[in-house]
Amino acid sequence: MNAPLGYLGEQTAQRLIPAEPIVRLEKVSKTFPGRDGQPVTALQEINLAVPQGSILGVIGRSGAGKSTLIRLVNGLEKPTSGKVIVDGADIAALPEAALRHARRSIGMIFQHFNLLSSRTAAQNIALPLEVAGYDKAEIKTRVEELLALVGLTDKRNRYPSELSGGQKQRVGIARALATKPKVLLSDEATSALDPETTRSILDLLGRINDELGLTILLITHEMAVIRNIAREVAVIEGGRIVEQGDVFEVFTRPQHEVTRSFLADESGRALPPYVQSRLRAEATPGSQAVVRIGFRGPHATDPVLARLARDLNIETNILSGSVDEIAGRPFGTLVVGVPEQSLAVTLDFLNKHGLDTEVLGHVA
Repeated sequence: MNAPLGYLGEQTAQRLIPAEPIVRLEKVSKTFPGRDGQPVTALQEINLAVPQGSILGVIGRSGAGKSTLIRLVNGLEKPTSGKVIVDGADIAALPEAALRHARRSIGMIFQHFNLLSSRTAAQNIALPLEVAGYDKAEIKTRVEELLALVGLTDKRNRYPSELSGGQKQRVGIARALATKPKVLLSDEATSALDPETTRSILDLLGRINDELGLTILLITHEMAVIRNIAREVAVIEGGRIVEQGDVFEVFTRPQHEVTRSFLADESGRALPPYVQSRLRAEATPGSQAVVRIGFRGPHATDPVLARLARDLNIETNILSGSVDEIAGRPFGTLVVGVPEQSLAVTLDFLNKHGLDTEVLGHVA
């Protein structure tokens, strides 16, 4: 994967040099005993590197192995084979006492918050500090800092039942940051939230990443989460990583069918039903070729179809389209109908203008 740029100093967001991985999975496999006595493979030969200061998203369907992967990183599970290295330590090889200490450097936020109902927001945040043996004065200071960071200073004495879903997750994030971890793990942290609250939580995580230089590993089944916050992405299916790389590259030029299926709704790649039902593999007399055009980066807003009509007198039918922003960069998709006799000339014209093209089939 292309390593993102790392941080110089704890409070600066300037990325000037390539960052070393702070989390590495090296040929990691994990099997569990099956009900019939046969082993069930959850992960197979996983190689993954999360550079320091990065935000990496791991996306997959239910049962793909995402949750197993994150449990290996925080030491709740041990790999059947391979190594899980976090901040230089082989997590699976640590004795229990050393593992408890190592987990102070690994924060965790959960889908369903995991707050204690009998504790206030401040008391929930204080819990890991109490377990770690901090004195009361240190705990009070740190809790106030974290309440301010997540915007809940006025909710310090509220119990979970008195908080909204977004506020509960902010308490969960503050609790995960209590011991000043170097790595923050997010296990479907926004899945139980509405879209507006999800966006606010992702904004908060992005700000934490910028201000603290904290490495974030996101586990999710939502491409929108990856698109909005991650810099790199790994797609997992059947316990294997089938595609990984820079978010913009993977989103705009997906190579694996699983990635394409995830992206269908996110980047306008899905064909409208009225087109899909008529699509044929072979051209017929009087048919049109259905072409998907990808507009990337500086070409995302080019009036290319107008130029095609003006310069070559080729008219196209727009069947569907969208313009979006992925990892802070514009990307557009258009699906058009092109006269069969003009297909070769049209593809040559579009490719010369730096656009991605794909012939999807033909419609009468």
